[in-house]
Amino acid sequence: MSAIKTILVIGTYDTKDQELNYVADCIKKLGGNVISMDVSVLGDPSQPTDISKHEVTAAIGKTIDEAVNAGDENLAMQIMASGASTLCARLYAEGRIDGMIALGGTMGTDLALDCARALPIGVPKYVVSTIAFSPLIAPDRLSADIQMILWAGGLYGLNDICKATLSQAAGAIYGAALAVEPPDPDRPVIGMVSFGSSALHYMIHLRQPLIDRGFSVAVFHGTGMGGMALESLAEQGYFAAVLELAVAEIGNLMVGSVVNAGANRMTAAGRLGTPIIAAPAFGDMIDFATWQPVPERFRDRPYHAHNRLLASASLTADERRELAREVAHRLQQSSGPVHFVLPTQGIHAWDVEGMPAHDPEALAEMVDEYRKVMVDPIELSVLDCHINDLAFSEKVLEVIDRWIADGTIKMTR
Repeated sequence: MSAIKTILVIGTYDTKDQELNYVADCIKKLGGNVISMDVSVLGDPSQPTDISKHEVTAAIGKTIDEAVNAGDENLAMQIMASGASTLCARLYAEGRIDGMIALGGTMGTDLALDCARALPIGVPKYVVSTIAFSPLIAPDRLSADIQMILWAGGLYGLNDICKATLSQAAGAIYGAALAVEPPDPDRPVIGMVSFGSSALHYMIHLRQPLIDRGFSVAVFHGTGMGGMALESLAEQGYFAAVLELAVAEIGNLMVGSVVNAGANRMTAAGRLGTPIIAAPAFGDMIDFATWQPVPERFRDRPYHAHNRLLASASLTADERRELAREVAHRLQQSSGPVHFVLPTQGIHAWDVEGMPAHDPEALAEMVDEYRKVMVDPIELSVLDCHINDLAFSEKVLEVIDRWIADGTIKMTR
Protein backbone atom coordinates (compact mmCIF):
# COMPACT_ATOMS: atom_id res chain seq x y z
CA MET A 1 0.00 0.00 0.00
CA SER A 2 1.11 3.58 -0.65
CA ALA A 3 2.79 5.92 1.85
CA ILE A 4 -0.41 7.99 1.88
CA LYS A 5 -2.97 6.07 3.90
CA THR A 6 -6.71 5.91 3.30
CA ILE A 7 -9.04 5.78 6.29
CA LEU A 8 -12.66 4.64 6.15
CA VAL A 9 -14.84 7.03 8.19
CA ILE A 10 -18.11 5.44 9.33
CA GLY A 11 -21.13 7.00 10.97
CA THR A 12 -24.71 8.18 10.78
CA TYR A 13 -24.34 11.23 8.60
CA ASP A 14 -27.94 12.26 9.17
CA THR A 15 -27.29 13.03 12.87
CA LYS A 16 -23.48 13.36 13.10
CA ASP A 17 -22.66 15.04 9.81
CA GLN A 18 -20.57 17.87 11.33
CA GLU A 19 -18.61 15.58 13.61
CA LEU A 20 -17.82 13.04 10.88
CA ASN A 21 -16.75 15.71 8.44
CA TYR A 22 -14.57 17.26 11.13
CA VAL A 23 -12.76 13.94 11.62
CA ALA A 24 -12.35 13.56 7.87
CA ASP A 25 -10.90 17.07 7.61
CA CYS A 26 -8.44 16.31 10.43
CA ILE A 27 -7.23 13.18 8.62
CA LYS A 28 -6.85 15.09 5.36
CA LYS A 29 -4.81 17.81 7.10
CA LEU A 30 -2.42 15.07 8.22
CA GLY A 31 -1.97 14.09 4.57
CA GLY A 32 -4.37 11.18 4.45
CA ASN A 33 -7.21 10.18 2.20
CA VAL A 34 -10.75 9.43 3.39
CA ILE A 35 -13.56 7.20 2.20
CA SER A 36 -16.81 8.16 3.93
CA MET A 37 -19.57 5.64 4.64
CA ASP A 38 -23.08 6.69 5.67
CA VAL A 39 -24.92 4.19 7.85
CA SER A 40 -27.98 6.35 8.51
CA VAL A 41 -31.44 4.88 8.13
CA LEU A 42 -33.91 7.76 8.01
CA GLY A 43 -32.12 11.02 7.17
CA ASP A 44 -29.58 12.16 4.59
CA PRO A 45 -26.15 13.77 4.85
CA SER A 46 -25.57 17.42 3.96
CA GLN A 47 -23.49 16.27 1.01
CA PRO A 48 -23.08 12.88 -0.67
CA THR A 49 -20.75 10.38 1.00
CA ASP A 50 -18.42 8.07 -0.90
CA ILE A 51 -20.53 5.10 0.16
CA SER A 52 -24.22 5.80 0.59
CA LYS A 53 -26.67 4.09 2.90
CA HIS A 54 -28.20 2.50 -0.20
CA GLU A 55 -24.85 0.87 -1.04
CA VAL A 56 -24.52 -0.32 2.55
CA THR A 57 -27.79 -2.26 2.45
CA ALA A 58 -27.14 -3.46 -1.10
CA ALA A 59 -23.94 -5.11 0.11
CA ILE A 60 -26.09 -7.77 1.83
CA GLY A 61 -28.83 -7.89 -0.79
CA LYS A 62 -31.25 -5.55 0.96
CA THR A 63 -32.62 -2.06 0.42
CA ILE A 64 -32.77 0.94 2.70
CA ASP A 65 -36.56 0.63 2.63
CA GLU A 66 -36.25 -2.78 4.28
CA ALA A 67 -34.27 -1.19 7.09
CA VAL A 68 -36.79 1.65 7.41
CA ASN A 69 -39.70 -0.80 7.46
CA ALA A 70 -38.06 -3.22 9.89
CA GLY A 71 -40.40 -1.83 12.52
CA ASP A 72 -37.68 -1.57 15.15
CA GLU A 73 -34.60 0.66 15.34
CA ASN A 74 -32.52 -2.21 16.68
CA LEU A 75 -33.34 -4.45 13.72
CA ALA A 76 -32.81 -1.56 11.32
CA MET A 77 -29.32 -0.88 12.65
CA GLN A 78 -28.46 -4.57 12.57
CA ILE A 79 -29.17 -4.50 8.84
CA MET A 80 -26.88 -1.49 8.49
CA ALA A 81 -24.23 -3.15 10.65
CA SER A 82 -24.24 -6.27 8.52
CA GLY A 83 -23.90 -4.26 5.34
CA ALA A 84 -21.22 -1.94 6.76
CA SER A 85 -19.07 -4.78 8.12
CA THR A 86 -19.36 -6.63 4.80
CA LEU A 87 -18.12 -3.53 2.98
CA CYS A 88 -15.29 -3.03 5.50
CA ALA A 89 -13.93 -6.47 4.76
CA ARG A 90 -14.37 -5.99 1.02
CA LEU A 91 -12.65 -2.59 0.93
CA TYR A 92 -9.66 -3.92 2.85
CA ALA A 93 -9.41 -7.05 0.68
CA GLU A 94 -9.38 -4.80 -2.37
CA GLY A 95 -6.55 -2.71 -0.91
CA ARG A 96 -8.66 0.44 -0.79
CA ILE A 97 -8.40 1.22 2.94
CA ASP A 98 -5.63 1.10 5.53
CA GLY A 99 -7.81 1.51 8.61
CA MET A 100 -11.24 2.53 9.87
CA ILE A 101 -12.68 4.97 12.36
CA ALA A 102 -16.30 5.06 13.47
CA LEU A 103 -18.24 7.48 15.66
CA GLY A 104 -21.32 6.80 17.70
CA GLY A 105 -23.44 6.62 20.78
CA THR A 106 -24.87 3.21 21.66
CA MET A 107 -26.32 2.67 18.17
CA GLY A 108 -23.18 3.74 16.35
CA THR A 109 -20.93 1.81 18.72
CA ASP A 110 -22.98 -1.37 18.24
CA LEU A 111 -22.45 -1.09 14.48
CA ALA A 112 -18.80 -0.06 14.80
CA LEU A 113 -17.95 -3.18 16.81
CA ASP A 114 -19.09 -5.37 13.91
CA CYS A 115 -17.05 -3.32 11.45
CA ALA A 116 -13.93 -3.63 13.59
CA ARG A 117 -14.34 -7.40 13.86
CA ALA A 118 -14.55 -7.62 10.07
CA LEU A 119 -10.92 -6.47 9.77
CA PRO A 120 -7.92 -8.67 10.62
CA ILE A 121 -5.44 -7.94 13.38
CA GLY A 122 -2.91 -5.30 12.39
CA VAL A 123 -5.46 -3.21 10.51
CA PRO A 124 -6.01 -0.08 12.65
CA LYS A 125 -9.56 0.15 13.92
CA TYR A 126 -10.68 3.07 16.09
CA VAL A 127 -14.05 3.65 17.72
CA VAL A 128 -15.00 7.03 19.17
CA SER A 129 -17.85 6.23 21.53
CA THR A 130 -19.92 7.76 24.29
CA ILE A 131 -19.75 4.31 25.98
CA ALA A 132 -16.09 3.42 25.32
CA PHE A 133 -15.07 0.35 27.37
CA SER A 134 -18.35 0.52 29.28
CA PRO A 135 -19.80 -2.61 30.91
CA LEU A 136 -22.52 -2.29 28.26
CA ILE A 137 -20.05 -3.69 25.75
CA ALA A 138 -19.83 -7.48 25.98
CA PRO A 139 -16.24 -8.78 25.83
CA ASP A 140 -16.98 -11.05 22.89
CA ARG A 141 -18.03 -8.06 20.77
CA LEU A 142 -14.50 -6.60 20.86
CA SER A 143 -11.89 -7.32 18.21
CA ALA A 144 -8.43 -8.30 19.40
CA ASP A 145 -6.69 -4.97 18.69
CA ILE A 146 -9.57 -2.51 18.80
CA GLN A 147 -8.80 1.02 19.96
CA MET A 148 -11.45 3.13 21.67
CA ILE A 149 -11.67 6.62 23.09
CA LEU A 150 -14.41 8.09 25.23
CA TRP A 151 -16.33 10.72 23.28
CA ALA A 152 -16.78 13.26 26.07
CA GLY A 153 -19.44 15.87 25.29
CA GLY A 154 -20.13 14.24 21.97
CA LEU A 155 -23.79 13.33 22.08
CA TYR A 156 -25.03 16.15 19.88
CA GLY A 157 -23.09 18.75 17.90
CA LEU A 158 -19.52 20.00 17.74
CA ASN A 159 -18.00 21.77 20.72
CA ASP A 160 -14.54 22.41 22.11
CA ILE A 161 -14.56 19.31 24.31
CA CYS A 162 -15.59 16.86 21.62
CA LYS A 163 -13.24 18.48 19.09
CA ALA A 164 -10.39 17.66 21.44
CA THR A 165 -11.49 14.02 21.40
CA LEU A 166 -12.17 13.84 17.67
CA SER A 167 -8.89 15.47 16.66
CA GLN A 168 -6.96 13.02 18.88
CA ALA A 169 -8.87 10.13 17.35
CA ALA A 170 -8.12 11.33 13.82
CA GLY A 171 -4.43 11.59 14.67
CA ALA A 172 -4.45 8.21 16.37
CA ILE A 173 -6.03 6.32 13.48
CA TYR A 174 -3.85 7.96 10.85
CA GLY A 175 -0.70 7.57 12.94
CA ALA A 176 -1.56 3.92 13.50
CA ALA A 177 -2.01 3.36 9.77
CA LEU A 178 1.42 4.89 9.15
CA ALA A 179 3.21 3.06 11.96
CA VAL A 180 1.66 -0.41 12.08
CA GLU A 181 3.84 -3.48 11.47
CA PRO A 182 1.40 -6.18 10.30
CA PRO A 183 1.97 -9.73 11.55
CA ASP A 184 4.06 -12.07 9.42
CA PRO A 185 1.44 -13.92 7.35
CA ASP A 186 3.65 -16.98 6.88
CA ARG A 187 4.87 -17.73 10.41
CA PRO A 188 2.69 -20.14 12.44
CA VAL A 189 1.38 -18.68 15.70
CA ILE A 190 0.84 -20.37 19.06
CA GLY A 191 -1.74 -18.67 21.26
CA MET A 192 -1.18 -19.24 24.99
CA VAL A 193 -3.26 -18.19 28.02
CA SER A 194 -1.42 -17.37 31.22
CA PHE A 195 -1.11 -14.98 34.14
CA GLY A 196 1.94 -13.12 35.43
CA SER A 197 5.24 -14.98 35.52
CA SER A 198 5.35 -14.76 39.32
CA ALA A 199 2.20 -16.91 39.45
CA LEU A 200 2.72 -19.23 36.48
CA HIS A 201 6.12 -20.24 35.13
CA TYR A 202 5.17 -22.31 32.09
CA MET A 203 5.27 -19.39 29.67
CA ILE A 204 8.91 -18.84 30.71
CA HIS A 205 9.67 -22.52 30.10
CA LEU A 206 7.73 -22.72 26.83
CA ARG A 207 8.26 -19.48 24.95
CA GLN A 208 11.83 -19.86 23.70
CA PRO A 209 11.55 -23.57 22.84
CA LEU A 210 8.45 -22.78 20.78
CA ILE A 211 10.25 -19.93 19.02
CA ASP A 212 13.14 -22.30 18.33
CA ARG A 213 10.64 -24.64 16.67
CA GLY A 214 9.60 -21.87 14.28
CA PHE A 215 6.53 -20.44 15.98
CA SER A 216 5.54 -16.94 16.88
CA VAL A 217 4.26 -17.08 20.47
CA ALA A 218 1.46 -14.79 21.66
CA VAL A 219 0.66 -14.94 25.39
CA PHE A 220 -2.74 -13.65 26.48
CA HIS A 221 -3.51 -12.45 30.01
CA GLY A 222 -6.47 -14.50 31.25
CA THR A 223 -8.28 -11.61 32.93
CA GLY A 224 -11.22 -11.24 30.55
CA MET A 225 -9.88 -8.95 27.87
CA GLY A 226 -6.98 -11.29 27.14
CA GLY A 227 -9.27 -14.25 26.65
CA MET A 228 -11.52 -12.10 24.50
CA ALA A 229 -8.58 -11.22 22.25
CA LEU A 230 -7.50 -14.84 21.92
CA GLU A 231 -11.05 -15.93 21.15
CA SER A 232 -11.39 -13.21 18.49
CA LEU A 233 -8.22 -14.37 16.74
CA ALA A 234 -9.11 -18.04 17.11
CA GLU A 235 -12.36 -17.33 15.26
CA GLN A 236 -10.25 -16.14 12.32
CA GLY A 237 -8.25 -19.38 12.30
CA TYR A 238 -5.19 -17.38 13.25
CA PHE A 239 -3.44 -20.02 15.39
CA ALA A 240 -1.56 -23.18 14.50
CA ALA A 241 -2.40 -24.38 18.01
CA VAL A 242 -3.87 -22.94 21.20
CA LEU A 243 -2.51 -23.59 24.70
CA GLU A 244 -5.54 -23.15 26.93
CA LEU A 245 -3.49 -23.70 30.06
CA ALA A 246 -5.43 -21.37 32.40
CA VAL A 247 -9.18 -21.66 32.92
CA ALA A 248 -10.00 -18.84 35.36
CA GLU A 249 -12.15 -16.99 32.82
CA ILE A 250 -14.50 -19.97 32.62
CA GLY A 251 -14.82 -20.09 36.40
CA ASN A 252 -15.42 -16.34 36.54
CA LEU A 253 -18.14 -16.67 33.93
CA MET A 254 -19.83 -19.47 35.87
CA VAL A 255 -20.12 -17.49 39.10
CA GLY A 256 -21.09 -14.19 37.45
CA SER A 257 -17.83 -12.28 37.83
CA VAL A 258 -17.28 -9.36 35.45
CA VAL A 259 -13.73 -10.65 34.91
CA ASN A 260 -14.75 -12.91 32.05
CA ALA A 261 -14.26 -13.12 28.30
CA GLY A 262 -17.84 -13.77 27.27
CA ALA A 263 -20.09 -16.79 27.04
CA ASN A 264 -18.27 -18.27 24.03
CA ARG A 265 -14.86 -18.47 25.69
CA MET A 266 -12.89 -21.63 24.85
CA THR A 267 -15.08 -22.53 21.87
CA ALA A 268 -13.71 -20.87 18.71
CA ALA A 269 -10.51 -22.87 18.32
CA GLY A 270 -12.37 -26.12 18.86
CA ARG A 271 -15.08 -25.16 16.41
CA LEU A 272 -12.45 -24.57 13.71
CA GLY A 273 -10.54 -27.74 14.53
CA THR A 274 -7.44 -25.92 15.80
CA PRO A 275 -5.34 -28.26 17.98
CA ILE A 276 -5.69 -27.50 21.70
CA ILE A 277 -3.55 -28.33 24.69
CA ALA A 278 -5.33 -27.47 27.93
CA ALA A 279 -4.58 -27.45 31.65
CA PRO A 280 -6.34 -26.29 34.86
CA ALA A 281 -4.19 -23.29 35.93
CA PHE A 282 -6.07 -21.01 38.33
CA GLY A 283 -9.10 -23.28 38.18
CA ASP A 284 -9.50 -22.89 41.91
CA MET A 285 -10.11 -19.17 42.29
CA ILE A 286 -12.70 -16.54 41.41
CA ASP A 287 -11.62 -13.04 40.34
CA PHE A 288 -13.51 -9.85 40.94
CA ALA A 289 -12.88 -6.09 41.06
CA THR A 290 -10.99 -5.00 44.17
CA TRP A 291 -12.79 -1.65 44.13
CA GLN A 292 -16.17 -3.33 44.60
CA PRO A 293 -17.38 -4.90 47.86
CA VAL A 294 -16.40 -8.54 48.26
CA PRO A 295 -19.42 -10.56 47.12
CA GLU A 296 -21.19 -11.96 50.16
CA ARG A 297 -20.72 -15.60 49.19
CA PHE A 298 -16.91 -15.14 49.13
CA ARG A 299 -16.45 -13.13 52.33
CA ASP A 300 -15.45 -16.09 54.50
CA ARG A 301 -12.96 -17.55 52.01
CA PRO A 302 -9.21 -17.09 51.50
CA TYR A 303 -8.83 -13.73 49.75
CA HIS A 304 -5.96 -12.09 47.88
CA ALA A 305 -5.99 -8.47 46.68
CA HIS A 306 -3.58 -8.59 43.74
CA ASN A 307 -3.76 -4.81 43.30
CA ARG A 308 -6.38 -2.04 43.44
CA LEU A 309 -8.11 -3.48 40.36
CA LEU A 310 -8.14 -7.26 40.77
CA ALA A 311 -8.77 -9.56 43.73
CA SER A 312 -9.28 -13.32 44.04
CA ALA A 313 -11.02 -15.72 46.40
CA SER A 314 -10.88 -19.51 46.56
CA LEU A 315 -13.45 -21.87 45.08
CA THR A 316 -14.84 -24.70 47.15
CA ALA A 317 -14.17 -28.32 46.25
CA ASP A 318 -17.67 -28.64 44.77
CA GLU A 319 -17.19 -25.47 42.68
CA ARG A 320 -13.87 -26.79 41.40
CA ARG A 321 -15.57 -30.01 40.34
CA GLU A 322 -18.26 -27.99 38.59
CA LEU A 323 -15.63 -25.93 36.78
CA ALA A 324 -13.84 -29.10 35.67
CA ARG A 325 -17.08 -30.39 34.17
CA GLU A 326 -17.68 -27.11 32.34
CA VAL A 327 -14.15 -27.01 30.93
CA ALA A 328 -14.53 -30.60 29.75
CA HIS A 329 -17.89 -29.83 28.14
CA ARG A 330 -16.39 -26.97 26.13
CA LEU A 331 -13.34 -28.96 25.06
CA GLN A 332 -15.42 -31.99 24.07
CA GLN A 333 -17.18 -29.90 21.43
CA SER A 334 -13.89 -29.51 19.55
CA SER A 335 -13.65 -30.86 16.04
CA GLY A 336 -9.86 -31.00 16.31
CA PRO A 337 -7.51 -32.81 18.70
CA VAL A 338 -7.46 -31.86 22.40
CA HIS A 339 -4.86 -32.93 24.95
CA PHE A 340 -5.38 -32.12 28.63
CA VAL A 341 -2.30 -32.05 30.88
CA LEU A 342 -3.25 -32.46 34.55
CA PRO A 343 -0.65 -31.66 37.24
CA THR A 344 -1.70 -33.13 40.59
CA GLN A 345 0.46 -31.10 42.99
CA GLY A 346 -0.83 -27.56 42.40
CA ILE A 347 -1.97 -25.15 39.69
CA HIS A 348 -0.31 -21.80 40.47
CA ALA A 349 2.29 -20.25 42.74
CA TRP A 350 -0.20 -19.53 45.52
CA ASP A 351 -1.25 -23.19 45.52
CA VAL A 352 1.74 -24.55 47.43
CA GLU A 353 2.23 -25.47 51.06
CA GLY A 354 2.35 -22.41 53.29
CA MET A 355 0.45 -20.15 50.86
CA PRO A 356 -3.12 -19.00 51.67
CA ALA A 357 -4.71 -20.55 48.57
CA HIS A 358 -3.28 -24.01 49.22
CA ASP A 359 -6.08 -26.47 49.97
CA PRO A 360 -4.84 -30.06 49.45
CA GLU A 361 -8.27 -31.64 49.97
CA ALA A 362 -10.01 -29.39 47.46
CA LEU A 363 -7.10 -29.80 45.03
CA ALA A 364 -7.45 -33.59 45.28
CA GLU A 365 -11.18 -33.39 44.53
CA MET A 366 -10.52 -31.13 41.53
CA VAL A 367 -7.91 -33.55 40.19
CA ASP A 368 -10.32 -36.45 40.71
CA GLU A 369 -13.03 -34.68 38.72
CA TYR A 370 -10.71 -33.86 35.83
CA ARG A 371 -9.68 -37.52 35.71
CA LYS A 372 -13.34 -38.47 35.39
CA VAL A 373 -14.45 -35.93 32.80
CA MET A 374 -11.45 -35.70 30.46
CA VAL A 375 -12.47 -38.68 28.36
CA ASP A 376 -12.51 -39.46 24.64
CA PRO A 377 -12.06 -37.66 22.36
CA ILE A 378 -9.86 -35.71 24.81
CA GLU A 379 -6.45 -37.24 25.47
CA LEU A 380 -5.41 -36.97 29.14
CA SER A 381 -1.94 -36.91 30.68
CA VAL A 382 -1.72 -36.94 34.49
CA LEU A 383 1.57 -35.69 35.96
CA ASP A 384 2.75 -36.02 39.55
CA CYS A 385 4.11 -32.48 39.63
CA HIS A 386 3.16 -28.84 40.17
CA ILE A 387 2.13 -26.81 37.13
CA ASN A 388 5.20 -24.59 37.65
CA ASP A 389 7.58 -27.55 37.50
CA LEU A 390 9.61 -27.98 34.34
CA ALA A 391 8.06 -31.43 33.90
CA PHE A 392 4.71 -29.84 33.08
CA SER A 393 6.13 -27.69 30.27
CA GLU A 394 8.20 -30.59 28.94
CA LYS A 395 4.99 -32.61 28.58
CA VAL A 396 3.34 -29.78 26.64
CA LEU A 397 6.36 -29.64 24.31
CA GLU A 398 6.24 -33.42 23.90
CA VAL A 399 2.64 -33.20 22.67
CA ILE A 400 3.49 -30.32 20.34
CA ASP A 401 6.45 -32.21 18.87
CA ARG A 402 4.26 -35.25 18.25
CA TRP A 403 1.62 -33.11 16.56
CA ILE A 404 4.25 -31.41 14.39
CA ALA A 405 5.65 -34.77 13.36
CA ASP A 406 2.28 -36.24 12.38
CA GLY A 407 1.06 -33.07 10.65
CA THR A 408 -1.60 -32.19 13.20
CA ILE A 409 0.08 -28.81 13.71
CA LYS A 410 0.71 -27.09 10.39
CA MET A 411 4.00 -25.22 10.18
CA THR A 412 2.83 -22.99 7.34
CA ARG A 413 -0.11 -20.57 7.33
